[in-house]
Amino acid sequence: MRRRLTALAAVLCGGLALLQLAAAQGNSQRPTTTAAAAPSASSPAGATTATGAQSALVARGHALFVSSCASCHGMSAQGIRGRAPSLHGVGAMAADFYLQTGRMPLPSPRVQPLRTKPAFPPRQIDALVAYVGSFGGPPIPVVHPSRGSLADGQRLFGLGAIVPSLNRATPRQVAQAIRIGPYVMPRFGAGELSEGQVDSLARYVQSIQHPDNRGGWGLGRIGPIPEGMVAWLLAAASLLLIARLIGERMPDQRDERAERTGAAHE
Repeated sequence: MRRRLTALAAVLCGGLALLQLAAAQGNSQRPTTTAAAAPSASSPAGATTATGAQSALVARGHALFVSSCASCHGMSAQGIRGRAPSLHGVGAMAADFYLQTGRMPLPSPRVQPLRTKPAFPPRQIDALVAYVGSFGGPPIPVVHPSRGSLADGQRLFGLGAIVPSLNRATPRQVAQAIRIGPYVMPRFGAGELSEGQVDSLARYVQSIQHPDNRGGWGLGRIGPIPEGMVAWLLAAASLLLIARLIGERMPDQRDERAERTGAAHE
């Protein structure tokens, strides 16, 4: 009887030991699983939030793209032969340029893309740009006109060239046009125009939009000779007006002198 009780106690102790060992192994594995599921402490707290916000922006852009652009570029922006090219790889830079300047969407695939009022408000443009940018490609450039040189910008711009009006182009749009080469304009890569040269061009375009006309009227910046002729014409007209005013007063003075002379004789 004692041997049986001793054997039973040994079996019970062995079972309890096995249960404790299994529980210990389970506890040792739980932190590892939790750590793998949760964000690591070393990662930024805002990284997950930023990724989520970007994903939501891309989702909104996809919905807008399907309703407004997919008829030409395809449901997944893969392009439709004979209608519009694929947007995979063009990047956020091209999407931002064409949407901000109103060149896209086109009313017809055969129409030349010209600058006009944007078809979407800024928030929707941001969403569409994020969606197109999700397929890869160049990002939106960061331009610093204040770092550029006006002299270099004027030289690089090339006076006398036949180009569209840039009166409404922002520095970012100038940089985008240089890198994209819209329509028949050639595309200039980083090997042809450096970032500093792009800054100079952006500064020059910005300067001609708001010229500093020191010393008088700008007169449309038509040049020194026409501006000098206008100045001489204005001066001649002023002199003629003064002479006429003086001439109109002279008869009155003569009449007054004649009256005074007649009164003296009387």
